[in-house]
Amino acid sequence: MRILVIRYKKTRGVPEGGERASELNHTVLKQIAGDGNVDTYYIHDEAHRRTAWEYLQGIVYMPFGYYFGLTPQRVREIVKMAQAYEVVFVDRSVFGIVAKRLKEEGYCGRVVCFFHNVERVYFSAKYSRWWNPMRWLVVPCADRNDRWSCRYADKTIALSRRDDDELHRRYGRHADQLIPIAFVDRYQRDLYPAGFTDEKPLCMFLGAYFPANVEGIEWFVKNVLPRVNIRMQIVGKGMERLKEADWMREDIEVLSNVPDLEPLFEAADLMVLPIFKGSGMKVKTCESLMYGKNIIGTPEAWSGYELDYDRAGACCLTADEFAAAINDFCQHPSPRFNAYSREVFVNQYSAARMVDKFRAVVED
Repeated sequence: MRILVIRYKKTRGVPEGGERASELNHTVLKQIAGDGNVDTYYIHDEAHRRTAWEYLQGIVYMPFGYYFGLTPQRVREIVKMAQAYEVVFVDRSVFGIVAKRLKEEGYCGRVVCFFHNVERVYFSAKYSRWWNPMRWLVVPCADRNDRWSCRYADKTIALSRRDDDELHRRYGRHADQLIPIAFVDRYQRDLYPAGFTDEKPLCMFLGAYFPANVEGIEWFVKNVLPRVNIRMQIVGKGMERLKEADWMREDIEVLSNVPDLEPLFEAADLMVLPIFKGSGMKVKTCESLMYGKNIIGTPEAWSGYELDYDRAGACCLTADEFAAAINDFCQHPSPRFNAYSREVFVNQYSAARMVDKFRAVVED
């Protein structure tokens, strides 16, 4: 069996959350079909700087359902390539037009579409202000591609029951398989870090510069930080831009484009994830579980994860709840390495647990 994977971009440097999930999908597909039987068509390559003409093309074609980077010519190229493959794996539903064209052109293989989010919901949150012209360009395009993915793909994959319900409500189709966010386990140890959380704990927020992340951390700094005695660290791609914000405090450490997060995870006492908007599942939550962290997050940060929040940390919605949870750790030190979080990751969200689920939609 040969598989052609349609991916958003070839990442250079530190990948963002969505691309890390794409990399996991790619890895599992290679395990199923064999490394030499999986080829990839990248819509973007970060090594290639987009020209003004390419940006203009993106704007011109987007109202017709071609998300940035796709053009009619490139879709025809994909359809032609696909004839040599038994499976085309569309790694984002925002490229649903590929599934549409494949079926319209009589492609006889299997088209599988992976929903990282319900993209219409995701982009509505990303471009939340009504006066932003990108909202009126991108959101309808995302909505159209979600619809085409549901209509034309032979098999669809969603991350969670929430996304599945949203897809059915909007487009009348349930996903054929639910496959949650997962990671290849990079943290297997004979001995895990010892020690307890500090009386003045180091709290880390992890996430790229993205509206939902920025809004969440701003809310935390304004409403929770004055009520707790902690050291605060913000880590994520592009987050150095926060240093220019008028609400940023000088005592908050901001780190961007960190090549190796493991030492930061090990040093952190708590992960704080004040995320209030979004779709899909949060990659930062899965990664925090992998490293065995105490996690204090909102219902949105925990969405799609099945576990005991109190054993992993806490599920909080209000400033009062966040402050109470953090102060409880300050007053009652706990192991910095949370064995329960690590156990949940290994048993439920490691790549090894996903192979059979992917196999079911690719081969069945």
